[in-house]
Amino acid sequence: MTAAVLSLGLLALVIAAGLAWAGRRFKPDDDPIVEQIDQLLPQTQCAQCGYPGCRPYAQAIASGEAEINQCPPGGQSTVDALAGLLNVDPIPLDTDRGEPGSPSVAIIDEDRCIGCTLCIQACPVDAILGASRYMHTVISDECTGCELCIAPCPVDCISLVERPVRWTWPRPIQQAMTDR
Repeated sequence: MTAAVLSLGLLALVIAAGLAWAGRRFKPDDDPIVEQIDQLLPQTQCAQCGYPGCRPYAQAIASGEAEINQCPPGGQSTVDALAGLLNVDPIPLDTDRGEPGSPSVAIIDEDRCIGCTLCIQACPVDAILGASRYMHTVISDECTGCELCIAPCPVDCISLVERPVRWTWPRPIQQAMTDR
């Protein structure tokens, strides 16, 4: 019994050491500038910039492959923030990729939805809930307003509306500091 426990403990130790080595050896190098660029992007994953999401666009900016002005959802403020981070001159937003607009959210007319699941497949952030042949709905807190679900809908039951501004309670620390 003791030999079996000792053998299993030794085996677990060897496996843990192997996993720790492999984790350091094969971990992709995270470039801190890519992380900083990605944090400035709006995370809509809309692909209007020409890349499949915000992270690939951030990598392209960091490598010099893409300009800093290709993100319509981020608007000119994102271009200016990226210019400040990268210590380059700001340039005008490339409006050929789309016009910046107010934050929006998709809504589905549930009476017209046929449950085809094409919108679910198109959503890059999994903000649409539903199943085949059943009505779908949008989880508005997760929706980024990227518009990618609209084109595949065969019955045109998806539309974008301006995201409502939500009121939230002020944080207690902020409230205490403003009361002084």
